[in-house]
Amino acid sequence: MRPPFDCDAGPTAGADQNPFCVLQTELGAGLQLYWQSAAETLTGSGIQLVPPSAEALSLERNFFSALFLYSYFRCGIAPGRRILYAAVNQCLRGMVTGCDNLLDDEYKPTLQTDLPAGAARFRSILDIMVSERVLFDVLLSCLERSEISIRELRAAVRSSLHALTRSGAQEASEEAGIQGRRLPPQKVLTAVHHYKTGLLFQCPWAVPGVIETPLPGDAARVKEALYHIGMGCQILDDMVDLGRDVKTRRHNFVASLIEWGADVPRKRRLADLVSSGTEAELAGAFSDTLWEANETAMGYLKHGLGQLLHAGHRSLVDPAAAFIVARIGADRLLHPGERGHA
Repeated sequence: MRPPFDCDAGPTAGADQNPFCVLQTELGAGLQLYWQSAAETLTGSGIQLVPPSAEALSLERNFFSALFLYSYFRCGIAPGRRILYAAVNQCLRGMVTGCDNLLDDEYKPTLQTDLPAGAARFRSILDIMVSERVLFDVLLSCLERSEISIRELRAAVRSSLHALTRSGAQEASEEAGIQGRRLPPQKVLTAVHHYKTGLLFQCPWAVPGVIETPLPGDAARVKEALYHIGMGCQILDDMVDLGRDVKTRRHNFVASLIEWGADVPRKRRLADLVSSGTEAELAGAFSDTLWEANETAMGYLKHGLGQLLHAGHRSLVDPAAAFIVARIGADRLLHPGERGHA
């Protein structure tokens, strides 16, 4: 599926008129700044950084980064600063992805290196360490150019950490598995997903919140929009991760809908399918619950996208929501057999 923020998706033709062309160029510059600094950081370390592929820099792979960049554009932040924040966000992404990899015992890459493919844990640790150092490096470069003060640099570094710790603390509460009965569905949204992903999607404003003084007037509105987008994404993740989350006793909105439903045999069926069934069988048995969860997710997504996008760009709300559903992989559960993961 083509990303809806593609350069050709804007309301007017021509790279000089279309803001999506400008933002796509800025996103590329921010990602390249991250990779260049990462390469310099690793020089002499004994670990060789492999240059990013075109796919790694593509809009499809970096769609959420593009959304965050758009939020700066929406608030009138200067282009140079937008590129800086795009690089900063890639640092935060590297840290979050590395931590998720360790917690979930998987490896979704941030950096490509010559380390063995099977060294998933250390590769995740390296992604975290390098991303943290790149964050400091790009901010230090701003200090050297007298674009920020030493006070702002220190505050920005602290703020970037604090922005991640609320989500991290929530993850820590589930690491050993939840005890007792699952929380009711609405409580999962307000007490779990609020921290896990809602607030996490506001992290791209942690560093601008320190450096941009005064903060643009629309910042509160776009941060609220990003919060709703994050909540929608987490519900979609819950749909995809239903089996895994039931096995590992983690909070999951879909599992709570089933747990707090009136149909006891369905609860037993969930345990049986998680134990020995396939994803397709699980999706088929609980298609009504998955569609209910999807409706809730789409409500969050479309509200957030509608609030984030400029009035002239709101024709992209539905395509953007559909792209996110496909990117996360929830579409394969709603329409089994029609398509794979985007």
